[in-house]
Amino acid sequence: MKVMSGLDARFLYSETTNAHMHTMKVVVVDLAARTEPLSPEDLPELIEERLSRMPVLRRRVVPAPHNIGNPVMVDDPDFDIANHLRTTQAEAPGGQRELDQVVADIAGVALPRDRPLWEMTVVHGLEGGRVAFVMKLHHALADGVASVSLLENAFVTDEAAAVVDAFRPEPIPTSRQLYRAAGAGAARAVKTVPRMVSRTASGIKNARVARKTVTTHLPGAFAGPKTPFNVALTADRTFAGLDLPLASLITAKRMVGVTLNDTFLALCGGGIRRYLARMGTLPDKTMVASVPMATRTDVHRLLGNHVDNIFLPLGTHLADPMERIRHINDCSVAVRRIRKEFGPDLFEWRSGLVPAGLHGLLPRVWGATNLADHLRPPLNIVASCVRGPRTQLEIDGGAVTSLYSCGPILEGIGLNITAWSYVDTMSVSVLGCSASLPDPWLLTADLAAELDSWTARF
Repeated sequence: MKVMSGLDARFLYSETTNAHMHTMKVVVVDLAARTEPLSPEDLPELIEERLSRMPVLRRRVVPAPHNIGNPVMVDDPDFDIANHLRTTQAEAPGGQRELDQVVADIAGVALPRDRPLWEMTVVHGLEGGRVAFVMKLHHALADGVASVSLLENAFVTDEAAAVVDAFRPEPIPTSRQLYRAAGAGAARAVKTVPRMVSRTASGIKNARVARKTVTTHLPGAFAGPKTPFNVALTADRTFAGLDLPLASLITAKRMVGVTLNDTFLALCGGGIRRYLARMGTLPDKTMVASVPMATRTDVHRLLGNHVDNIFLPLGTHLADPMERIRHINDCSVAVRRIRKEFGPDLFEWRSGLVPAGLHGLLPRVWGATNLADHLRPPLNIVASCVRGPRTQLEIDGGAVTSLYSCGPILEGIGLNITAWSYVDTMSVSVLGCSASLPDPWLLTADLAAELDSWTARF
């Protein structure tokens, strides 16, 4: 029995009826090299033989009574892989748009809580005989870094190089055990309060000193404009995937002398600028993105969340892409320096001091009252750029051709754009709902057009 961290519990309890807190992973595989087609009977065996490399997928989350403490995780004694596997058929002709629609339908349904928090759907009927594996994984189980490690560990061909964890099913904890675990967790949290207060105070002092050296205007919460993305969510989801040449982004990054993340944010800003201009809703001031930042990048970390968030402009008010990239980079350098002085792990630490039952209070009130339709949003979008696998992945005779990943959307923040690099491709996913992003393919087309327009500049 393992008690979840406060940050993991925060992701679990922040889920509401319309704000699902699962992430989506879409792996498209070309099975042309297989001697036999992949049958429905093959799938459970194919997945189950890799579960020892993805131990979190057999662990069940058990909440504390009355949510007085963080949930615990146990190897599920009733684990049945059949409860987690689905198959479906994409509509003809089985192209990207048809796959996107399947992913959207899957994303719009929350995960049941009476079993390990994941589900995989195999999508047949794609062009060229390809098959897609669409995994829905709750954010409480893994952040972006852990998800990449899980994926690479599952696909590694050298058994000696794989991280393996034996399955040790154990009984579901009794109420007495859960109360005891909650009490022990509360006692540990209380002991850390003095150190937490001291570190927070020194962090605020150091951050203020660092901020005085910054000349660039840095956006904060509620600094962004109201846009069509910033509405109360509906329960359904819209999704679109896009493969972009990684080399084009790297060329721009090197020419301007910035990071790949800055370049990606500038691409998002340019694509959104085109999208909103067509709708006649382009704001005069820059939109602001919440950008996840890993605080632990262990190569073989296979579970848990160790992240912080920084607020960065998207430069949607700037038409020139080079100016936009530089503006984002200036802010990024300053924000990261300030956050380093403040302490990037304090967000995770503070989450551990909040009683579990309170984590979801604000999201529930925010969602139930539809305040997002009337108030200025805390942020405009969530944007994330993750370094994915650098080598070609294979699965049972098939080669992975595309790899998409996307985090959740939140009340009032109805657009998530996530990019995973994969070999020589940047796989971009956009996720919204019918209220915030009714036609996601318009946005992916604008992102592609924006990158095409960079060719002459970079």
